[in-house]
Amino acid sequence: MTLFGIPILTLVTFSPLAGVLLLLFVDRERHGLAKWIALISSVTVFLISLPLWWWYDPAGPEFQFVEKVPWITAWGAEYHLGMDGISLLLVLLTTLLTWISILGA
Repeated sequence: MTLFGIPILTLVTFSPLAGVLLLLFVDRERHGLAKWIALISSVTVFLISLPLWWWYDPAGPEFQFVEKVPWITAWGAEYHLGMDGISLLLVLLTTLLTWISILGA
């Protein structure tokens, strides 16, 4: 499954880096702005992860949303992601608690 043409697990995994890159350019004295950027980026990641709940097929015995791309072919290394039912719940819980924690900080 893809979202915006990008495999969804890759998007959920690496999209927090966009918020981190924005935070690199915020002055250290502007705590409020930094908090808002962190909150908006974490809510965005949570919203990106929500379709996983509806697209997941609990009847399927195999990993879902599998992404497998050769990485370092000389060593036989691959970029390989997949999701089962437990990891689905953990990803959703993590993305939910991240923005709740930032909001409460």
